[in-house]
Amino acid sequence: MELAGLGHSLPPPRGPEGQGGARIICANLELVNVSNELVMPTELHHRCGPSSPAWSFLSPSARGEQISIAWSCTCRCCTIRLMRVHLITAESPASRRLRQGRLIQFPQLTMPLIAALTPREHEVSHTDEIVEPVRFDAPADLVGITAPTPSALHAYDLARKFRRRGVPVVIGGPHATALPEEATRHADAVVVAEAEDMWPRVLDDARRGKLEPVYVSSRQASLAGMPAPRWDLIKGRRYGKSVTIATRGCPHRCDYCSIPLLYGPGTMRYRPIDEVVREVATSPTRAVVFWDDNIGANPRYAKELFRALTPLGKWWTSQCTANAARDEELVELAARSGCKALFLGLESISQESLEAANKAHNRVDDYRRLIAFLHRHGIAVHLGIMFGFDQDDVGIFRRTAEFLDEACVDVATVSMVVPMPGTPTFRRLSADGRILTTDWSKYDGKKHAVFEPALMSPAELEAGTEWVARRLYSPRSIVRRLAGSRAGVWWNLPRNVGYMLAGLSNAGPSWNPAEHERSSGGQIRFTNVPR
Repeated sequence: MELAGLGHSLPPPRGPEGQGGARIICANLELVNVSNELVMPTELHHRCGPSSPAWSFLSPSARGEQISIAWSCTCRCCTIRLMRVHLITAESPASRRLRQGRLIQFPQLTMPLIAALTPREHEVSHTDEIVEPVRFDAPADLVGITAPTPSALHAYDLARKFRRRGVPVVIGGPHATALPEEATRHADAVVVAEAEDMWPRVLDDARRGKLEPVYVSSRQASLAGMPAPRWDLIKGRRYGKSVTIATRGCPHRCDYCSIPLLYGPGTMRYRPIDEVVREVATSPTRAVVFWDDNIGANPRYAKELFRALTPLGKWWTSQCTANAARDEELVELAARSGCKALFLGLESISQESLEAANKAHNRVDDYRRLIAFLHRHGIAVHLGIMFGFDQDDVGIFRRTAEFLDEACVDVATVSMVVPMPGTPTFRRLSADGRILTTDWSKYDGKKHAVFEPALMSPAELEAGTEWVARRLYSPRSIVRRLAGSRAGVWWNLPRNVGYMLAGLSNAGPSWNPAEHERSSGGQIRFTNVPR
């Protein structure tokens, strides 16, 4: 058999008749898979010249019913070995229980993007634990795992099982970035912060069997030329597959937030608008999610982006700060371009709490006007609300619940303050001796208070947070809020029902601490417990 256009002889593909095909592996050649013969595009040439390559046969590897047979050029300048790279988006069992009840879900962007950045000579597979279990018997030469803090211990367990088989494991993500020394005890290598610039080096070192313990990029990754994520690797019928980013980072430095740790404090980067528009235009669904941390951080960029998106006729959602949502022209352009919902991290209805958390740019006295303004433009409002700031007393729960109802907030993610490792909040609480546990599986913000609050007990913080969530997603509240909002019931009703069902399947202690009296010994006497 000869390579078309080059004339180099190769041994014929071996394997069951009618199965598989052949894959050409070489640094400067497009990969070609064919069923019966090897074909090389004539316009592509090996960088060593047409007369020098020495092609060698690589042993076939069976995968299911297909057999892949590969050859590699063994010349010194471009010897490459095919690797099977398995990427895992790790979710602990507790995290899966919290998320699986939701009717609408969006996949994490990290691993589909890493897959897109992986050179074609490597075979890539992906497991997202929200929709499927990890197969430990799957063939793999390298495993990459990303995990947030609540799933970190679970990720370490996954790594241990693969390493026991002799498969090297690379771990990255927010938790590994905050605590790389901890992560190195459980993996062969740790990628700190962004992986884009380091991933080719990681792959090369893994291929040579010389992984380094820690990889840290010396510069921030450019977003120009970013490939579209490999959404063909995403499974699950309830997953929306049109997810992308236009920007990365946030100019603010809120004390509880881990974004500055991942992407640099107070920094923003932007994709070229024409690249964003081209990707959105070819997305497989009408609804698109921009997984940006703050899509409106730069009003000039945002307005230009929204103008460019308008002719596409897409629907989209993203998140931004209250600052951006105050810009009337920006909101009008967003609505015109198809914006159907915005996530706003308002976090608290206490201005004192916001200022103490370095989030004074949020103005509580402007919240209702801001929400009504977005509703008038047909944009649903999804709020992030947290409890447990040092200024929060037990009355914060009822005041917040009443605000959410009266302002007709479409959806809210209700949680406790979580002192994520590496953040100023964690350092302060740790220095004060108020961190109750470093069992990272409890850092979910939903069921476990992991620090000692200043003005209430941990039990009150847990129960009060659950009480607000139960009240918010009661049928009565859902009907009242959505009737007052009128900003896309088709979008908001499934999300509200999903949150309600998820809460019912993960029920915890639920009562309003303000409605309970304390005995002289400080013990809580249960009176008027909601049922």
